[in-house]
Amino acid sequence: MQPVVPNRLPLTDEELRRYARHLLLSEVGREGQERLKAAKVLLVGAGGLGSPVALYLTAAGVGTIGMVDFDVVDFSNLQRQLLHFTSDVGKPKLQSAGEKLAAINPGVRFVPHPVRLGASNALEILGGYDVVVDGTDNFPTRYLVNDACALLRRPNVYGSIYRFEGMASVFAPHLGGPCYRCWYPEPPPPGAVPGCAEAGVLGVLCGVIGSIQATEAIKLILGQGKPLLDRLLRFNALAMSFREHRIPHDPNCPLCGRNPTITELKEIIMSCSPDDISVEQLKTMRERKEDFVLVDVRDPDEFAINEITGSVKLPLTELPQRFGELPKDKLVVLHCKAGGRSARALKFLREQGYTRLKNLAGGMDAWEKRFGH
Repeated sequence: MQPVVPNRLPLTDEELRRYARHLLLSEVGREGQERLKAAKVLLVGAGGLGSPVALYLTAAGVGTIGMVDFDVVDFSNLQRQLLHFTSDVGKPKLQSAGEKLAAINPGVRFVPHPVRLGASNALEILGGYDVVVDGTDNFPTRYLVNDACALLRRPNVYGSIYRFEGMASVFAPHLGGPCYRCWYPEPPPPGAVPGCAEAGVLGVLCGVIGSIQATEAIKLILGQGKPLLDRLLRFNALAMSFREHRIPHDPNCPLCGRNPTITELKEIIMSCSPDDISVEQLKTMRERKEDFVLVDVRDPDEFAINEITGSVKLPLTELPQRFGELPKDKLVVLHCKAGGRSARALKFLREQGYTRLKNLAGGMDAWEKRFGH
């Protein structure tokens, strides 16, 4: 495999001492370490996966590390996002990340991109890097990163986590592999796949998958080993097992197939359900004292963390036994943490004959982000 970074930058005496254990490896050596120093890697996301990737690539001596994120550190992040400390809560994630990475290796250049990645800026931002590492947790950004990387001919080092399982792969059609759309041509419908915010995630899982992503990025830079180009590596933490699945290149892929229909970058929009209402609409309804019932379908443990005052607490797991407690002659507004469970609750209630139903888009997360309580 040819290295994706053809250039090299000479090492200083201090760097020769710092990377001494790398230099002993024939697959790295001085030439490989000079390629790492010349490399530019972009991390999309400064969260659970971005944290270990950033830490290891910084320690490994990757010369330039860019990071895209526009969020601030939340207390609930600390369980898995090791770049951020308790004292960083409320601080922009990129500020927190930059401080930690500089302390680990001041010779690495950190480039923050405090923006929301979109069709208008993705090509410009990603185009300035040799390798892109996808640590996103939502489908619109995941597809956007995949499409931009394919159009720019940049390798996309993919990772995802969910509960006790994680996955990693490398999508790079220009290197002979598939793209993400060869696996899943289109995003799933809203609410079809619960996210970590709803289903939870084991914190250490981020370290396992993030380390794999960092390893794949380094291999690509060095041109060593066999990358996960047409393979998906799946890890199960409970079973402590790895399984490998082949992802073949799809000749009919709309992005990288023989006759592509996606030839320019477009915004990936996950269409909202007509049953959804926004947090702003809910706030207005409450201020007007409209006659409706607000139902929180999260788990009991979540009720203790935060709540929207006045909501009826009815966990989704208890809904089949207790749905009769809800009136059919009033509007029922359902909410959970991010919107997925409440969408499933709405579907269930509709099957029981309820007709006046709404789902709070974004759930408790959106409410807190917008109104702070």
